Amino acid sequence: MKVLLVGGSGMVGSFISPYLIKKNFTLKILDIKKPKLDIEWIKGSIDDPYAIAQSIKDIDAFIWLAMQSPQGGSNTKQDIKTIRENYITNCLGLHTFLWVAQEKGISKGIYTSSMSVHYRERKYFPAESMPLDTPSVYGLSKGFGEKICQYFSSWFDMNIIALRITGPRKRKEYLKIRQAKERLAPITNLYVTDEEDLANAYILSLDKISKGHGRFDSIFIAGDESEEEHNLTKAKQFLGWEPKSHIKYLNKEIV
Repeated sequence: MKVLLVGGSGMVGSFISPYLIKKNFTLKILDIKKPKLDIEWIKGSIDDPYAIAQSIKDIDAFIWLAMQSPQGGSNTKQDIKTIRENYITNCLGLHTFLWVAQEKGISKGIYTSSMSVHYRERKYFPAESMPLDTPSVYGLSKGFGEKICQYFSSWFDMNIIALRITGPRKRKEYLKIRQAKERLAPITNLYVTDEEDLANAYILSLDKISKGHGRFDSIFIAGDESEEEHNLTKAKQFLGWEPKSHIKYLNKEIV
């Protein structure tokens, strides 16, 4: 399967690309920045219809990874720059991309959403159907992005999964944060997600969207194996995903 990573030169794209390549996915990247890995690259903006049309040639599916000015789900601070960047990326750019993609026959994709679509000060996130009640402009526009994906699934027969990810981290940083939590000296209260667990969520989602049509699903993806804050039932039952890096890497480090 050939997969386009939209905004794939950024943090999350850089995390997951090596794992996708290991699983024999052929990758292409649409981004204004050159990727670190030797991957086919189309230089262009997400709101440029010509660049989009060039990038989606000969692909089977896409992963939307573009983001600007991210914020947590408890933050009301914003300025004109933050507002504009979030709406241009998460709404205008996304809608433009999906319109061009479906016109060219591309109907399968993954949208990288965020747990910041929710107010993050609550103690538990019981289901993906809970209200999108974030105070942040980043989370607000990410939530609108989910609505745009749902619109294209309903009216243009696209198959899209939105992954509401939280705390994506490279292995070294993941272990540092998790070890500090085990010592009861937490660096952050955020549940972080290891790069490998994150990549596996995308890999399983690519398999899921390859079947059927006209469906939209949002799914919690968090390195919260005990489900203390996040109900991961849908991730487990629908995708077959659950965090496993704590077993493979954290326990070894602690021993």
